[in-house]
Amino acid sequence: MLTTLLSLNFLQKCWIWINEWDTILFLQINKKWTSSWLDIIFPWWREANTWVPFYLFLIVFGIMNFRKQFLSWLLFVIVTFTISDQFSSTLIKKWVARPRPCNDAFLTNKVRLLLENCGSGFSFTSSHATNHFALAMFLFITLHPFFKKWGYLFFVWAATIAYAQVYVGVHYPLDVICGGLLGSGIGFIIGHFFRKKNGELNDG
Repeated sequence: MLTTLLSLNFLQKCWIWINEWDTILFLQINKKWTSSWLDIIFPWWREANTWVPFYLFLIVFGIMNFRKQFLSWLLFVIVTFTISDQFSSTLIKKWVARPRPCNDAFLTNKVRLLLENCGSGFSFTSSHATNHFALAMFLFITLHPFFKKWGYLFFVWAATIAYAQVYVGVHYPLDVICGGLLGSGIGFIIGHFFRKKNGELNDG
């Protein structure tokens, strides 16, 4: 019993320390490392509609290059996104129940919110980070024969969207870091399962 209490006390102290530094870094990104042009770009950058042309490009690219494998690949893309979103939004967020920084009573007057509203959902993990890193990892693994070293740009894309979530005031850095790790893990597993089941994508 004593050992359990000591362990819980240790974990509580660890969380207080982590949360303190996470908040400090959040305020640094949200209020200090800013510029007028990033204030315009990042709210737009994180929006799903912004990337519709990119998704259409992937679909056209897939139709032109994968042919018989395209429908299977597209199905796996949808599965990757669905699983990552459900893990983050339905399971982890409801279990952890961490308020967003822009909804935190202690940070109300400190957060620089660049969106019209904060959102009613919880903060940990960031679904934006989870979903985009899952997709980035899946694309990196499955499209490697076509993009090769340029495939690393998928991770740059996901990382900038994750960073934007902190910059605009709706997530802590830990939310997007853990979301990125979770999404990368999901994308890695599904990407390799796709390759095992379908082989490498080719123009056949």
